[in-house]
Amino acid sequence: MRHIVVLTGAGISQESGLQTFRGPDGLWNHERIEDICTPQGFRRDPLRVDRFYNGLRAQLADVQPNAAHRALAELEQAARTGRWQGQVTIVTQNIDDLHERAGSRNVIHMHGELLRLRCTRCHATPPWHTDCYPDTPCPHCGQPALRPDIVWFGEMPHHMDAIARHLAACDLFVAIGTSGVVYPAAGFVENVADHADTMLFNLDAPQGPSAFEQVILGPATRTVPIWTHDLMAA
Repeated sequence: MRHIVVLTGAGISQESGLQTFRGPDGLWNHERIEDICTPQGFRRDPLRVDRFYNGLRAQLADVQPNAAHRALAELEQAARTGRWQGQVTIVTQNIDDLHERAGSRNVIHMHGELLRLRCTRCHATPPWHTDCYPDTPCPHCGQPALRPDIVWFGEMPHHMDAIARHLAACDLFVAIGTSGVVYPAAGFVENVADHADTMLFNLDAPQGPSAFEQVILGPATRTVPIWTHDLMAA
């Protein structure tokens, strides 16, 4: 029985049409990171930050899960139904809901979720699909203390204890569409080097020596379905 941990990054969602944060036309080329991706920026101008994430939230309605999302969901479903003897846990750096909409259930959002808010007063994390503004009341405590449930620079990623447990137990670690420069996720491949096989699916080859044993280049919408099909057929 294989225990697979899949780390997904912006590249997999980009193939659905979502704009990435990094890259030549990334969102951070149009906004200062300090203004919209830090707790300090939110304290300075919460309306600006809310408007930025309101825009991202609205974009989700215009995109759909792609073949790579669906292939991972199919692999997980095959494990649940006994068609494939294994376990799949997705750890995503993405804040969208495309994995869930494709059908995946075992998804850990280490950088938060765009469709969820966090109350800084009562610490509730209500689901949220519409706009939010500084005077929007929390549905739990009624206070206007909501912020995006997003991990900003200087904040600790979510669910790190659970992620560490899955990494320690896996025998295959797969990274898909990630730049490999954002820590702690960039260090996951070294964390599993003594007990798990490692694979990287990416558009571009790694710059410099790679810690991954196998690197598969090409669009995730093409390469990932081939891999999952072969895995289930073995």
